[in-house]
Amino acid sequence: MTEASEKPARVVVADDQTVVREGIVMLLGLLPGIEVVGAAGDGIEAVRLVAELAPDVVLMDLRMPRCDGVEATRRIRAEHPGTQVVVLTTFGDDDSLFPALRAGARGYLTKDAGGDEIVRAVRSVLSGDAGLSPSIQRRLLERLSEPQASAVTEVPEAPDGLTTREVEVLVLIAEGLSNQEIARALNVSTATVKTHINNLFAKTGLKDRAQAVRYAYAKRLARPPVN
Repeated sequence: MTEASEKPARVVVADDQTVVREGIVMLLGLLPGIEVVGAAGDGIEAVRLVAELAPDVVLMDLRMPRCDGVEATRRIRAEHPGTQVVVLTTFGDDDSLFPALRAGARGYLTKDAGGDEIVRAVRSVLSGDAGLSPSIQRRLLERLSEPQASAVTEVPEAPDGLTTREVEVLVLIAEGLSNQEIARALNVSTATVKTHINNLFAKTGLKDRAQAVRYAYAKRLARPPVN
């Protein structure tokens, strides 16, 4: 089968910034072999569109309200394994890269990627390969070559499927920090902190911060203050 006769890859775009999302959709519409079938403004909408449209690939932003890209990727890969995820984000740091890959993303591009690079990543993940930009490949190799890499990348298993970041937020709640203080401590926005709190509450069945503190103590994620 020639490349021209291949079925176009059906793609959903997920990005919370309207201008960016529309720009990506417009760019993809000009690329060969790609058909945009939907666009989502956050992770919850992305999961819903995948269930409704069964796309081949989701181009997923990471920093989104309500449900971030890592959690949306985890849900999509668990509930709809026929859909692959390629992260398309501004952030290429370790705190963004490795959680996304652990959640099941098969590709990772930064938003300075060109159209040809996006097409290659989409085609790569559909053929079973990884779709990583050259800079991300270099970062992975650097991380793997670090002497302490194995110790750094191994994260103790968190209870109830909590992510590392959600555990960090939970511990800071147990220390009595407000959302604004947690945001400053983790160098993220208050909206991102609220998203992590909503996610960890949903996973654990907690209703309020008081229950969260007791939960953190019970799971030995934090220590009660000594009187």
